[in-house]
Amino acid sequence: MITIAIAKGRMQDDALALLARAGIRLREEEVNSRRLALTDETGDYRFLFVKPGDVPVYVEHGIADCGLVGRDVLLESEADLLLPLDLGIARCRIVVAAADPEVMTRGAGMLRVATKYSQIAAAHFGARGMPVEIIKLSGSVELAPALGLADLIVDLVQSGRTLRENGLTVVDEITESTGRLVVNRASYQLKAQAVGQFVSALRLALNGGEAA
Repeated sequence: MITIAIAKGRMQDDALALLARAGIRLREEEVNSRRLALTDETGDYRFLFVKPGDVPVYVEHGIADCGLVGRDVLLESEADLLLPLDLGIARCRIVVAAADPEVMTRGAGMLRVATKYSQIAAAHFGARGMPVEIIKLSGSVELAPALGLADLIVDLVQSGRTLRENGLTVVDEITESTGRLVVNRASYQLKAQAVGQFVSALRLALNGGEAA
């Protein structure tokens, strides 16, 4: 048995659908329960359902052998993991947005950036030689410009509807984020056969095949 950490929230349903196409299925009544550790129908896999930011921690420390999590989380965590597959699910963009589309070109001194992605934001603006003050928020960052807390936000967007409804415009795109398979380095060696079978099953599902 290998253990797989799955990010709860926006990508969980897509991850479970992909696993089903790979022939790895969990009982619906268990998924809908409050249990956070489940085994699949064959007993070959144990799944841990955890907050997205905790997936790299569980995998890097070997509590889970593999994980399914968004690239945005991985970029922010900088965890030392193997990334064998881009799963192509939960596709989003990490963007810079502002109420004033020209705020970055006005030369108004140091800009304040509200975000929960402080590492990503610091690296993005640092690479452009733009001094900014990073204001770390855990959610509802769209409110920051309207309330005068920040000039810009860095956030994950899918359709952009929330930004528009809060009077914000995308002024720069940092990168794209999709769900990724991550693997613990030791597990990749010590559980090579089981991990390899899991990676192969997911790759087959991504290429249009479907396990029995």
